[in-house]
Amino acid sequence: MSTHVICDFDGTITEEDNIIALMRRFAPPEWVELKDGVLNQTLSIREGVGQMFSLLPSNQQERYREFLQSTITLRAGFVEFLQETQSHGFRFDVVSGGMDFFVHPILEGHVAPEHIFCNHVDFSRETARVTWPYACDAHCSNDCGCCKPTIARQIVSPTDTLIVIGDSVTDFEIAKRADVVYARGQLISLCEAEGIRHVPFETFYDISAHMKGVNV
Repeated sequence: MSTHVICDFDGTITEEDNIIALMRRFAPPEWVELKDGVLNQTLSIREGVGQMFSLLPSNQQERYREFLQSTITLRAGFVEFLQETQSHGFRFDVVSGGMDFFVHPILEGHVAPEHIFCNHVDFSRETARVTWPYACDAHCSNDCGCCKPTIARQIVSPTDTLIVIGDSVTDFEIAKRADVVYARGQLISLCEAEGIRHVPFETFYDISAHMKGVNV
């Protein structure tokens, strides 16, 4: 039996949710209602996020990338945590509802591309269009967009110890099947409401300290 870590990106590996930062900077006011709909679960993730990106003109693609690369901050302890997972022989995958045009550049040199699962944005039309290469399989009807449980069914062995690290509604479904959940932000309240055992964290140093204490 081995250990497999599935980690969110926006608001987890990074200090801020980068889609929210992008919308706040470039989108018209309509994005706020869509964001609220996703967070309170009246809109599916795929529907809400897809509509949010459709508000962005494609001809500003380079500005979006430059803005995010200049503002994104990795959460404290992430690089050291990655080194620890490697030294323990854990498999580490980033499974993110974020977009490839900023997730891959930020993780370059830290996580190999084959261990990154995220959405794709097509900038070939007048406005940005999200494509969903990891949509829900027949076992999930939540219209997740990037479906973390679906990906887990493909890459996590049933005998593995599954550790999930996340911060929001996009991590909730995968948290339900994890052996250990490290949560911050909205994911804490969702886990509390569902009775899912979890360990709150603010930095990856917190996670490392807890893992050492329980000998994961």
